[in-house]
Amino acid sequence: MKAVKRWSVGNLRDMASLPGARHRAPPARRRVWIIMVLSLISIFFIFTYMYPHHSKRACYMISSRGCKALADWLPPSLREFSDEEIAARVVIREILSNPPVIRKNSKIAFMFLTPGTLPFERLWDRFFQGHEGKFSVYIHASKERPVHYSRYFVNREIRSDEVVWGRISMIDAERRLLANALRDPSNQQFALLSDSCVPLRSFEYIYNYLMYSNLSYVDCFDDPGQHGSGRHMNHMLPEIPKKDFRKGAQWFTMKRQHAVATMADSLYYSKFRDYCGPGIENNKNCIADEHYLPTFFHMLDPGGISNWTVTQVDWSERKWHPKTYMPEDITNELLNNLTSADTVLHVTSVGMGEEHWMPCMWNGIKRPCYLFGRKFHPDTLDKLLDLFSNYTRSVTWHL
Repeated sequence: MKAVKRWSVGNLRDMASLPGARHRAPPARRRVWIIMVLSLISIFFIFTYMYPHHSKRACYMISSRGCKALADWLPPSLREFSDEEIAARVVIREILSNPPVIRKNSKIAFMFLTPGTLPFERLWDRFFQGHEGKFSVYIHASKERPVHYSRYFVNREIRSDEVVWGRISMIDAERRLLANALRDPSNQQFALLSDSCVPLRSFEYIYNYLMYSNLSYVDCFDDPGQHGSGRHMNHMLPEIPKKDFRKGAQWFTMKRQHAVATMADSLYYSKFRDYCGPGIENNKNCIADEHYLPTFFHMLDPGGISNWTVTQVDWSERKWHPKTYMPEDITNELLNNLTSADTVLHVTSVGMGEEHWMPCMWNGIKRPCYLFGRKFHPDTLDKLLDLFSNYTRSVTWHL
């Protein structure tokens, strides 16, 4: 053992005299420096997380690429709600906690948004016949008093006001219809329809589809392009973050709880009333009826909506307005295609338009998507009346 010990000591001395040997800091000093560096990095991340700066100028002064990477890496910051937000969320949570009450006298409120006379009253009259007591009709006529052809529509106008496409007046008209329909406690489902809408199913099918569904059918999807979240206004912050800004068609059907929640909202509605419109901020063309309800329900009850609408419309032409069905388009083949579709398409405004398909699920079961069709020209009425019995009987309802 002594020989080994002498060899070790001598070997160490020789190593100390080798050329190029480096002087190393003691391990304790290295540990102190490492701890100090890690502490500074931790403090920076914590400060950035707890005190986010809206303009992020300081961050971008260092490195725009690094700032974006940091923003993507960090979890969303926790923000303290204002008194108004707390009150709004508590009220809406209480409303939505009430279970639906379906009775024998429960009704669907059919709410028509129209400039004047409804061109398809004769078709709706046939649709409603024999189902008295299970529906109610409400008409918002924004330009002139309608002329009626059906007894179901007589004296069903509510107080109306001017409606301008893309403006908050469209949302005001929807809320006006909901308020009047909610006055009848028997109304448990609320369907918003336009003057160009027609039924694609029998009354019994639509009644069962809506009454026994566990969702409201509100269209909602994330469009990260210029015509989606690109329309978000900074004035909507902090109550409506850009990441929660959603888009969807305005034509909905909703349960009574969601209708009451919509009428109870003033906070989020006021953001769209004041800041969603053409040219309000940086020439953004925010369209209130495409964003208010999708954003509202995505933020407050995302699991309570379907994220697709039961009103079919053809956007295949990729224009500002959907295709209008003309008399020559109305065939059994077209109507069968509309009533058999069981997937929906959302097209974003990213690039040439990204397509996203999703199945139509009814209480966990894949079913056909559409109950109503939209953008039918008034001249299609006669053909639709001729084919009505065929296309509405093509599918029977089974719970």
